[in-house]
Amino acid sequence: MTVYDAVIIGAGHNGLAAAVHLTSKGWKVCVVEAADEAGGAVKTQDLTEPGFRHDFGAMNLSMFAGSAFFAAHREALTAAGLELVPAPHCFASVFRDATALGVGPDLAETKAGIAALSQKDAEAWERMLADFSRDALHIFALMGAPMPSFQTAKAVWKAWRTLGTQGLYRLARLLVATPRDFLDRHFENEKLKVMMATWGLHLDFAPDVAGGALFPYLESMANQAFGMVIGKGGADTIIRAMTQVVKDSGGDIVLGERVANVELDKAGKATGVTLASGRTIAARKAVIANVHPKLLFADLVPRNGPKGNLAGTFEKFRAGPGTMMIHLAMDDLPAWSAGSDLRDYAYIHIAPDMRMMSRLYAEAMDGLLPGEPALVVGQPTAIDPARAPEGKHVLWVQVRVLPAEIRGDAAGEITETDWDEAKHVYAERVLDIIEAHAPGTRAKIRSRAVFSPRDLERANPNLIGGDSLSGSHHLDQNFLFRPAAGYSRYNTPVPALYICGAATWPGAGTGAGSGFMLAKMLAG
Repeated sequence: MTVYDAVIIGAGHNGLAAAVHLTSKGWKVCVVEAADEAGGAVKTQDLTEPGFRHDFGAMNLSMFAGSAFFAAHREALTAAGLELVPAPHCFASVFRDATALGVGPDLAETKAGIAALSQKDAEAWERMLADFSRDALHIFALMGAPMPSFQTAKAVWKAWRTLGTQGLYRLARLLVATPRDFLDRHFENEKLKVMMATWGLHLDFAPDVAGGALFPYLESMANQAFGMVIGKGGADTIIRAMTQVVKDSGGDIVLGERVANVELDKAGKATGVTLASGRTIAARKAVIANVHPKLLFADLVPRNGPKGNLAGTFEKFRAGPGTMMIHLAMDDLPAWSAGSDLRDYAYIHIAPDMRMMSRLYAEAMDGLLPGEPALVVGQPTAIDPARAPEGKHVLWVQVRVLPAEIRGDAAGEITETDWDEAKHVYAERVLDIIEAHAPGTRAKIRSRAVFSPRDLERANPNLIGGDSLSGSHHLDQNFLFRPAAGYSRYNTPVPALYICGAATWPGAGTGAGSGFMLAKMLAG
């Protein structure tokens, strides 16, 4: 039996980030993945037709590009083939009156678009960007620190030393504000506020949910300051590079093997894993689970461990809303009514007003199919044409804020209440919305692949109910409370068993934060 320093369950990007860092520190590591392919929700596949490369889940790799993990391991990852492609324009929102407002790395261009709506807001945007250049260091230091830790306290202390008490209060207020309240304090034009607030729906923040202001602020300002990047050839460039680095450093990656249970010794300490095949893999120092905590303690760890009902510690960890993915092979990109320049943007958001965002969130939380869902239309081949045959394109359509279980249809049109029966009918509603903003889009579709919330969970069990966030990010499940009070430092009730991934601090996204921070804590 081979004995490793650490066994990592799950080859998602956080598990692989932990493996990369631990192997760089001399640890002997084995990563075990149930699927036949590494990556978790970060995969690129021919989902429609041969030659059309679709990012199954994550598309935007800006968080990865700006992460502390990438900064620490850039040389090795680049040598292993990781390539990123910058977007000439980042994101835009389209509105009901066939207008649009977008953000790109050119500040003058962004300001001109805002100034056409409000000169006062254009000046406020530039002031906010100046504030971001000062505040971002402190915000990212906090998000890049284990919660809680001496590093957290140091980040807060440095923020206080630099910004003063009032500056610290301002950042604290940002962390707890609703998107609407934050945006109303800074801007007057509704379209600008809507454009920024839409980012809240990438997590589970409707306009009036406390704690939702931070992500719209960070995404808007970071895209303006740094731009957006996607993976050359697909988002899986980061996965291919990380797996290669792990292997080159002497680590092992086992694919297509499901972990049946975590092994515990008589004292209750994790000592390795047993696979469904019966093979046992031992771990001297740590078992790391890049697994949703509900699955870990319901399926892999004995329910009644040395400290009582272990599953009960995490059973109330609440899922975020469901997601649908629609992948389209296209003869051409959409002809957006709001302007041909929108063909150059990485993301087009279709969530045209605050009322609509609030309504769809309430509908989904009540178990209803939203009458008008929020759409994120990704146009990766506008940036990386090699993802499709010459002259062809792919569209990446993420349908945000859906119920995991259908109780009805807010529009009163769809009678199906099972996702397997409703998904294609609902996909037609989504295409109708895109068609309304880009007439002729349907005629350009060659083929499609539709993944309902249930399909996403089937493809990746961590996406419970189609929740791409691995748990709501509302304040009661964030910071010190992610995934549960007392377990925000990647520890669990089982000695030597650790957990990372989107269900842990700092949450969802491709920043590799939890895997990297845990690995640093373990390796010293």
